Amino acid sequence: MEKTGEYKRNCASYLVNSTGKLTYSALGNELLNCAGRHANERGFGRKTTNEETFAWVLSRLVMEMTDMPGEYEDFYLRTWVESIYHSFTNRNFEILNANGRNIGFARSVWAMIGMEKRQAVDLVAMQGESMAMYVEDKKECPIEKISRIRIRATEPMAQNAVRWSDIDINKHVNSMKYIEHIFDLFSLQWHEAHPTRRFEIAYMAETRYGDTLSYYMDKVNEKEYTIEIRKNDLIPVVHSRILFA
Repeated sequence: MEKTGEYKRNCASYLVNSTGKLTYSALGNELLNCAGRHANERGFGRKTTNEETFAWVLSRLVMEMTDMPGEYEDFYLRTWVESIYHSFTNRNFEILNANGRNIGFARSVWAMIGMEKRQAVDLVAMQGESMAMYVEDKKECPIEKISRIRIRATEPMAQNAVRWSDIDINKHVNSMKYIEHIFDLFSLQWHEAHPTRRFEIAYMAETRYGDTLSYYMDKVNEKEYTIEIRKNDLIPVVHSRILFA
């Protein structure tokens, strides 16, 4: 089987925003779904491990786009494993429009955790042999890795309680829900005038049902913002950076 997987997707109407373009959270979901398919097809996915004992969790994600698919348009995702090290693996993506033209790239970092202790396991020992044959370290992903994000803000600009609709199969807040909440910090008018070109997110801790999320934001310049989400106003759980056009 090929090291790189390619998957055809469609930008359904419920995946677009007010400008008629695919949202970043919807794109993130599509990337995660294709990552799961790619891993399962090659023997190291959730369905091919003991899913009651172990789970793949997303640690870092960067998406950089020059354009987004529009409503009802087809698009293609290519994904490959760049490297495996200790408890983590790097997985990259290329996004193509319906005509096969590149419109973006994404980088991601994943860990496998034990469900009982909620701690990362030794990925090389567990999955290294089955994954090693699919490592594609010669294929280029030209976008930069995630930035080192620091937040100076001392007062939250928004808060919300974690609700049932935020929770995923691993019983914590779905990684894409954080992205939706972050984009909601900006107004409709702002988004329609300033398309997002790069979005970065780093996950540092789990958040569970009933926790309260607080959002701290710094304006670096007119087009760059950094955000920290804390649970119960104490523990940082997410760092994010957005670059607008």
